[in-house]
Amino acid sequence: MDTLMISSTLLFLFTIVLVHLLSTLLTTKPNHKLPPGPVGVPIFGNLLQLGTKPHQTLANLAKVHGPIMSLKLGQITTIVMSSAETAKGVLQIHDQLLSNRKIPDAMKGANHDQYSLPFIRVSHRWRELRKLCNALLFSNKNLDASEELRRRKVLELSGDIQRSGLKGEAVDIGRLAFKTTINLLSNTVYSEDLVHSADKAGEFKELVASIMKEIGRPNLADCFPVLKMLDPHGIRRRTGSYFSRLLNIFKGLVQKRLKLRNHVGYCTNNDMLDAMLNNVEDKDKIERLSVVTITSSVVAERKDNVA
Repeated sequence: MDTLMISSTLLFLFTIVLVHLLSTLLTTKPNHKLPPGPVGVPIFGNLLQLGTKPHQTLANLAKVHGPIMSLKLGQITTIVMSSAETAKGVLQIHDQLLSNRKIPDAMKGANHDQYSLPFIRVSHRWRELRKLCNALLFSNKNLDASEELRRRKVLELSGDIQRSGLKGEAVDIGRLAFKTTINLLSNTVYSEDLVHSADKAGEFKELVASIMKEIGRPNLADCFPVLKMLDPHGIRRRTGSYFSRLLNIFKGLVQKRLKLRNHVGYCTNNDMLDAMLNNVEDKDKIERLSVVTITSSVVAERKDNVA
């Protein structure tokens, strides 16, 4: 019975995909304005040609088809730029026109794509957030002002290593570096440490690494949008769970600050969180729900390289 049910389900899904693909092929007119590119196979296009090292495959294809070529990855038409000159045209000359990016289905777990700074679509809201981040995080004035914070965190890192040495313990450089980085970022945004031990840093690091692993997995839903509603690999479901756990951690920090701000005589920290909460209260440019997700993305997504 179980085998029959599985076979029936697979046959049903295959029929849906086949009907959708056939209707797409019959109704879509060929676009002769596309750059040249390799000939693909029905349904999969050039997807199977990429192999296990797609960056090398694309470099080899560029030698044949030129610095601008088009590929068909499943149902998605993709334009590949493979020279410095064409990349400059995309990233500098026509950056406003081409600044929106395709959002992986994995990033849509828990609606994270609607608030994550790298994935919000270019709009007035995105420009306001970028302006806020530039003013509070990336300006020369703020980088100079945070010099003492950086020095303090390096001294704490040195102290952790020294204590481990005195105890004769092995030093997990990865965890300690992660702890230092995340606390440096969390102090910039929230004015307090997010993790207080190497063990807690390890747990947080594993959570971020799990998210990065899921986002990096090949996902049929990204190449065949008709499959998005099915979440065929369960990737969006898992990332949604990870994002929810991550947001709950940062939600506690925001709620704590809101309680402090309600006290008479509250002294502002002049950090990113206070600035965003002021924005909510005074100008109503950013809804309160966004404060948690946006500030968390600033911390979490700037430290994924360390993870």
